[in-house]
Amino acid sequence: MALVNEHFLKLPNNYLFADIAKKVNAFKVMHPKADVISLGIGDVTQPLCPAVIEAMHRATDEMATTAGFHGYGPEQGYDFLREAILKNDFLPRGIHLDIDEVFINDGAKSDTGNMQELIRWDNTIGVTDPIYPVYIDSNVMIGRAGTMVDGRWSNVVYMPCTAENGFVPSIPKDRHVDVIYLCYPNNPTGTVITKKELRKWVNYALKNDILIFYDAAYQAYITDPEVPHSIYEIRGARKCAIEFHSYSKTAGFTGLRCGYTIVPKDLTAATLDGERIPLNPLWNRRQCTKFNGTSYISQRAAEAIYTPEGKEQVKATIDYYMQNAHLMIATLRRLGYEVYGGDNAPYIWMKTPRTSDTSERGALSRSLSWKFFEQLLYGANVVCTPGVGFGPSGEGYVRFTAFGTHESTEEALHRIEKWTINH
Repeated sequence: MALVNEHFLKLPNNYLFADIAKKVNAFKVMHPKADVISLGIGDVTQPLCPAVIEAMHRATDEMATTAGFHGYGPEQGYDFLREAILKNDFLPRGIHLDIDEVFINDGAKSDTGNMQELIRWDNTIGVTDPIYPVYIDSNVMIGRAGTMVDGRWSNVVYMPCTAENGFVPSIPKDRHVDVIYLCYPNNPTGTVITKKELRKWVNYALKNDILIFYDAAYQAYITDPEVPHSIYEIRGARKCAIEFHSYSKTAGFTGLRCGYTIVPKDLTAATLDGERIPLNPLWNRRQCTKFNGTSYISQRAAEAIYTPEGKEQVKATIDYYMQNAHLMIATLRRLGYEVYGGDNAPYIWMKTPRTSDTSERGALSRSLSWKFFEQLLYGANVVCTPGVGFGPSGEGYVRFTAFGTHESTEEALHRIEKWTINH
């Protein structure tokens, strides 16, 4: 008899964004003439830049010839992209990495979810709260998160990030932690961490033999010189941190799929006997077994963003989205809302007002976050993301994304303003 992995049964019924889509679709069925604008799910709207399109055309033409055809590619990624990453993302910041420390993937989500396979099931994880759901859900699937008690997993150490502490997490003091997840610029709050603050985490990890999983998927949006683009800007991080990158929001690759992970050769973890095991060859072994590699065409497309033309075009797209973010911040603050983030990240984190529930859909109104989501959907036909879906400390907040078009963002803000005034 085949037995199911019962840890899967502990997961919430739906992934957060699938749950949102279900509720939005139900609204559309009830109101078929409504024009719904989504500022909730962080999918991009601007087309791939010309340099990327040209590179894809060239790669496609290559694949149409005997000499240029590419079949199975290296699971670690083609050297042309790995070298471009080292040259452009790290060397300018004084970071020296080997090509064998770079692993090309199909987006950061896959590797942030799969990396936990390298550590024992009984390690304790620590997360900034709120947090990207994949970090915790992937640990639930293997049994590492424990059991859910009052909205919290028993084997997860939550490090709250709220307006009250300036969205700066405190280093755990009361419970031992083996692995810590950090995401900066942060999804969902849009807030960042300074080099001084990040140095505290690296020093803490080195002192206590802790592994850091550092998600830098939104580093391209950073403009503040005091905010690090990579954890490896901090001395000693090569011995304690794995870093994840994505081209999804950097260059609009949500439909193309490409990113990369850095696993330094200096990084080790211990066996029960105390032997130190390098994680780089373990991850390489895992990828060779379970990953077929990212497509040649996608990797040529990613390489193109590092050309002079590609850099300029990608920056223009990032600036486009950040114009939306700045407009959203200015408008929401003018309307009296408390908003955070949006300066070095494409996310706006807003505190929900404590309004009465005037809707007739009380089943959705079990929290301030979901209540506001529902009210905004039904009152303004605008979609946000309930903050509580990102963790306990997200209760009382909602997330907006800046990835819409200028026109849809302006229209959504106009609706929110009208609804706010009349609400």
